[in-house]
Amino acid sequence: MKSLHSLLFSLLIFISACQGPSVPTSVAVTSSSPDKAAAEAPIYTYEVVNTYPHDRTSFTQGLVFDNGIFYESAGLNAAHGGHSSLRKVELATGKVLKKIDVPEPYFAEGLALFGGKLFQLTWEDEKGFIYDAETFAAKGEFKYRGEGWGLTHDGKSLILSDGSHQLRFLDPETFQEQRRISIYDNNRRVEKLNELEYVKGEIFANIWQEDRIVRIDPKDGNILGWIDMRDLLKPEDENADTDVLNGIAYDAAQDRLFVTGKKWPKLFEIRLKKK
Repeated sequence: MKSLHSLLFSLLIFISACQGPSVPTSVAVTSSSPDKAAAEAPIYTYEVVNTYPHDRTSFTQGLVFDNGIFYESAGLNAAHGGHSSLRKVELATGKVLKKIDVPEPYFAEGLALFGGKLFQLTWEDEKGFIYDAETFAAKGEFKYRGEGWGLTHDGKSLILSDGSHQLRFLDPETFQEQRRISIYDNNRRVEKLNELEYVKGEIFANIWQEDRIVRIDPKDGNILGWIDMRDLLKPEDENADTDVLNGIAYDAAQDRLFVTGKKWPKLFEIRLKKK
């Protein structure tokens, strides 16, 4: 029969395992209100405003729009049958105006443009790259804990997703974690948060392997809405390499929202409609 001490120790281990990855004690964690979010979050659908060409060889991981140009982080590495890159892309034609390769073995992920610099995540290497947005010249590297999936910013902090139900806010100079928010829907974690975009005070996040986007309140993680993206890419535009919906970009100057997917031949400008 186990001693009381052994039983208590086993219970502590069990509780720790259920809580998921550890969080630095100095970092504030804010969780959404599951019941409130589930009851009130509206559902949106979309209408296509414009359709543009997109390089179907690009395994889109991060997408940013600025001053008439897209910046795109394309994933894969040799181990996954491809190669990662950073691209500057023309909207009207989908033409790649500038491209640099990300060195092996890195698998590029999310991308953010902040303060004239491009910040690019990698998947499993806990390392990010910094580039000059105009020239793509290397400006440095940064570290973070865990996986890197999506990246955006709110004008003050970089916001990182890691495939879990949490989003982390990082200082853009020191890359120290400032806080994090947890996202729940109907008492369930909203996991696989992927590509991110900051849109008019909200965080839009792709859900990996799902045809929907969640709208998140950056203050507390509450769900502000869901966007049903089913049937955006038509069957006739798909081939054996076509992958999931991923890639959100917002044009603040003209209030335009763009979405695409991994190895999609098209990029769409959409307008949201409430269901």
